[in-house]
Order: sequence, then structure tokens, then C-alpha cells
Amino acid sequence: MFKALITATVLGLAPLVAVADEMADVISDQLRAFQKRDVGTAWEYASPMIQGQFFDPRTFAHIVEQGYGPIWNNATVRFGMNMVQDGRVIQTVIVTDQTGQTQGYEYDMIETDAGWKVNGVRPIDVADVAV
Repeated sequence: MFKALITATVLGLAPLVAVADEMADVISDQLRAFQKRDVGTAWEYASPMIQGQFFDPRTFAHIVEQGYGPIWNNATVRFGMNMVQDGRVIQTVIVTDQTGQTQGYEYDMIETDAGWKVNGVRPIDVADVAV
């Protein structure tokens, strides 16, 4: 019975792990695009709401470069916990830039017909990030 319970629990968590992996892939791909200064590709990972706010990839790139330096100049990334909060999926990420500056972020992720998209990013204290 105990073995069956463990199996059921693990199988029940499998979809959550797959979703977490998909979201991490989207964030990682967007960060790689920023490293390469491939703003068009980075833009594709932004949600329709973000694209509507910033109108075009150039404006989006300017906002990221000016306001989210560690993301724009990212060198290493570590993923923390993800959670559902007020109906949104939040993924915590620790980004270290090329100068060694480390910053924590909460990525607000949404699922669209085109897959997972970044719907917003908010800086948080690194001490608040559970890994």
C-alpha cells in the first residue's frame, strides 16, 4: 500500500515537474537571447500583455537594458521555487551578471496558445529566493 501511495504521488507530481521544466526553458532561452543581443528572439518569449506595453522589440530591449541590468548582461542563472499565487505561476530566478552582481527575480509566467510566456519580472531580495 505504501509503495502504491508513493507511486501515485510521484505520478501526480510529474505534470508539475514538466510545467516547471517548460517554464525554465522559456526563461533560459530568453536570457540566452539577451546575452546574444538577439532582441527579436527575446521579444518572442514575452507575453502579449508585455508586447502590448512596449510596442516593439527595440523599446522592450531598452527597458530591459536600463532597468534590469543583470538580466540584460546575464552570465549565470539558478532557478528557485515556483508557486501559484493569486492564479498566476511565479518562478523565482537568481541571475548573476558578467560583473558578478547577483539579483533575485520573480518571473510571472502565463500559458498561452503558443506556450509559456514571460508576463512580467519583478526584482526581489536574493535572501528571499528559496533554491
